[in-house]
Amino acid sequence: MVSTYFQYNFVTRDMKASLARTAGDTLVARDTAYYKENIGKVKTVDQFVDDYRLFSYAMKAYGLEDMTYAKAFMKKVLESDLDDKNSYANKLTDTRYRNFAMAFGFSKSTTVAQSNAQEDAIIGLYNQTVADLDGVMKADANYFDAMTTRVTSVDQFLHDDRLRNYTFTVFGINEDTYVYKDVRGAIGSDLNDPNSYFNQNWQPHIDAFQTLGPSLQTEYDNRSERLSLIQQIDQLNTAKAQPGADQAAIQAKIDTAQARVDTLNQSLPAYVDKASETQKINEVGTQFSTLQARAKLADGYKDLASFFKFNADGSVTPGNSIMTDENKANMREAYYANAKRVTPGAAMINKANYERDIQNVTTVKDILTNTRLFNYIVLSYGLPASTLTSTLENILTDDPTNPNGYIQKSKSDLVSVYSQIAKDFNFDADGNLKSGMPPQTAAQMKSTSNGYMVHYNDKDDAADATLIAAYKKNIGTITNVDKFLADANLKKLALTAVGLDKENLTTRQLKQILTSDLNDPKSFANAAKDERYVKLAKAFNFKADGSLGSPILAQSETEILLVSKNYVLRKSQFGTADDKTKAEADATYYSDNIAKVEKLDDLLKDKKLTGFVLQAYGLDPEKYDAEELRKIFGSDLSDKNSYVNTLEETKFRDIVASFNFNAKGQVERQTEAQIQTRHGLMQTETMYYNQSLEETQGEDNAGVRLALYFRRMADTIGSAYDILADPALSEVVRTAFDIPQEMQAADIDIQKAYIDKVLKIKDLRDPDKLNKFLTRFTALYDAANNTDVAPAALLLGGSGGSSGGISADTLMTLTQLRTGGF
Repeated sequence: MVSTYFQYNFVTRDMKASLARTAGDTLVARDTAYYKENIGKVKTVDQFVDDYRLFSYAMKAYGLEDMTYAKAFMKKVLESDLDDKNSYANKLTDTRYRNFAMAFGFSKSTTVAQSNAQEDAIIGLYNQTVADLDGVMKADANYFDAMTTRVTSVDQFLHDDRLRNYTFTVFGINEDTYVYKDVRGAIGSDLNDPNSYFNQNWQPHIDAFQTLGPSLQTEYDNRSERLSLIQQIDQLNTAKAQPGADQAAIQAKIDTAQARVDTLNQSLPAYVDKASETQKINEVGTQFSTLQARAKLADGYKDLASFFKFNADGSVTPGNSIMTDENKANMREAYYANAKRVTPGAAMINKANYERDIQNVTTVKDILTNTRLFNYIVLSYGLPASTLTSTLENILTDDPTNPNGYIQKSKSDLVSVYSQIAKDFNFDADGNLKSGMPPQTAAQMKSTSNGYMVHYNDKDDAADATLIAAYKKNIGTITNVDKFLADANLKKLALTAVGLDKENLTTRQLKQILTSDLNDPKSFANAAKDERYVKLAKAFNFKADGSLGSPILAQSETEILLVSKNYVLRKSQFGTADDKTKAEADATYYSDNIAKVEKLDDLLKDKKLTGFVLQAYGLDPEKYDAEELRKIFGSDLSDKNSYVNTLEETKFRDIVASFNFNAKGQVERQTEAQIQTRHGLMQTETMYYNQSLEETQGEDNAGVRLALYFRRMADTIGSAYDILADPALSEVVRTAFDIPQEMQAADIDIQKAYIDKVLKIKDLRDPDKLNKFLTRFTALYDAANNTDVAPAALLLGGSGGSSGGISADTLMTLTQLRTGGF
C-alpha cells in the first residue's frame, strides 16, 4: 500500500491539478453541471430544498451532507437575517450553518430607494454644488466680461452657450422657448430708430399692454367680484329660507351685496348666467396674461438693445466692445441677484453697493425708504426678516444710554444688538444727521459690513438644513419612483445635487432617467450622453417598472459581511481586546467606504480598502501593488488561461469573484432575484470538489483524508478548543504528537493546555509550518495505525489500540467524515 506521506504529498504537490482531476470525474462533473445550470432558476427556499440534486450538492459542499434530510431545520437557517446576532443561524454554535446561509440570498433582500451610502453621497453632492456655485458664477461672469472685446458678431455671441445662458439669466429670457430671430433682431436694434427690429416688432407689445392692460385687469377684477357676490346672494337666499333664520340680518347682507352688484353692472355687460360669466372671466384673464407675457418679453428685449452695441446687421465695429464697462458691472450684479441664493460674490457686490449708497444718506427716512439699505442693515445685525421700518427708526433715533428710551425698554435679549445698531449710526432724535457727522464713519461702516458678511447666508443655510432634514426623513418612506417625484423636497435636492435643477425636465423625462438600466448602453440615461443623467440614475435604486430595487454595490451586502467577519476574526484570534476593537473600527470603515466605490479605480486608490480585503483572506498587502491587483481584477474567471487563474495563490479567485466589477472595471447591478452571487457559486463548486477529493482519497487511505481535511480547516482554527471540538482535527493532533488515548478522559482545560504545549496554533496560519506539521502527521499515521500490515491482520489480529489495526477512534472519525460530519 502507498504510504500516507507519499499519497498526501502527491495530492497536495499540485492541488489545482488534483481538484481538476476530481472535477473531471463523470459523477462530479454531472452534478456540478446540473447545479450551475439550475441554481439561477431558484427563487424561493422551498424550491431550493425540494430539488434534491441542488440541495444535496450544496449541503455536501458545506460539510452538511448528513443534514440533507432536515429540510425544515435548514429552511430556518437559510431564512435567517445574518445581520441580527440573535437570528437562528447566528445562535447555532456550529459555524457551518451560518456559512451555508451566507452562501445564499434567501434572507430578506434590501430594496430601498437609496442606501445609506447613496444618501450620504447625494447630500454631499448637494452641499458641494452649493459650495461651488459662487465659483461657477464668478467664472461665468469673468468669461462674459473677457469675451465682450473678442466677439465680432451677434451670431458668434448667440452660438456661445456660456455667453447666451449668462445673458438670458440676466434678462429673464427662457432658454427653452426663445426665438433666435427675435433675440438676434432685438440685440442689434437702435432704440432711437423707429424702423429698428425692436421698435417694429416688439415695442407694439409694450404699447398694447400699457393701453389695454389696465382696462382688462379692471374688467377681470370686476367680473370676478360680481360673480362671487351673485353666488353669495344665492347662498344667503337659501339660508334665509331655513327655519329659524334671522331674516333681518340675512336680508341686510343681501341688500349690501346687491348694491355692490348694481354698481358693478353699470360698468359691465349684463350678467347672463354663471357658466357664461366664468367663461368670459377666463377669456379676459387669458387675454391679459398673454399681453402681459409678451410685454414682459419685450421689456427684456428692450433691455438687451439698450445694453449691447451690435450694429443693425449683427456686426461689431472693429476695435469696439459689445458693451460698456458700466453695463458689464450692472449685468454682473443682476446675474448674482438672479441666483437662487446669496453667494459670497453676491455678498461682496451687496457690500460694495451699501458702502457706496450709505454715504449719500442724510436722514433715517432715506434708509427706511431704500429697501436695499434697510434689508442690509436688518441682516447685518441678525434681526428677523419681519422687522418693521418703525422698529429700525426707533432704534436709530434713540440714545442707547437713556434708561427710559426705546432701546433700554426693549426685551433684554434685544438691548445689546439694538444698542450696537444705534452706536454704528450718527442720527439725532429727529432722524437727521448729527452736526458735522457722516451717516457712518469708516469704523462704523466696517462694523455693519462685518455683520453682513457673517449673516448674509443665514437664511440659505437654514433653508439647506431644513431641506436636508426633510430629505433624510422622507427618503426612507419612498416605495416607488412616482412617490419620489411627487415629493418636492426630495426632487429639489436630488436635481440640484447633479446639476439638473435648471433644466426644466418633465416628470416623464425624470422617470425615464431614474428607471434606466445603467448596464444597458441604450438606456435613456446612457443614450442621452449627459453625465448628469447617469449620476441621477446611479444615486437611486429604481427598477424599470418604477419599483424599488437593491443598491448597485461593488460587493453585495453578504460579501461585505463575510469579508468583514473574516478580517475581524483574523485580527482578533491571536490578539488583544484592543486589537479586536481596532479591527471592528477597520470593518466599519470598510463597510462605509466600499459602498461608495463605483469603479475599480476607486478601490485600487484606497490602500486601506485593498489592504482590508487582502488581510481578510490571509494575504500580505505589502506583496501586491495596485498594478498587480489591476491585472488580477481584470482577469476573466471563466478563462482558465487568464492571469488570476495562472496564479499559485487561489484565494485571488475568491476575491475577484466577491466583487461586481465588469470587464471595464465598472460596478454593475447583479441579476434580479439572484439567490447566489458569482462568488457564492464558485465557492460552493470549489468546496464540493474539495469534499469529493477528500472522500475519494479516504476510500484508499483514511490518513490522507484526515490530512486534507486538516489542511482545509487550518485557516479557521483559532484555539486548541476548536481542535478539541472537532474529532477529526483532534485525531490528527493526537497522532502527530503521539498523545495517549487516555488524555481524552482528562478535563478539557488540561487537554487544551497540553495541545498548547506541543503546538502553537498561530503556526497553522504559516503555510510552511502547516506543511511541516502535516508531514509529521502523515509520516506517523502509518506507524500509528499499522497500515503496512496485511488486510486480514488489520481486521482480525491485534488487541486494539495503536499497535494493532486502525483504531476505533479513527474508524469513528472516518465514518463521520464520510457523512460530512466535520
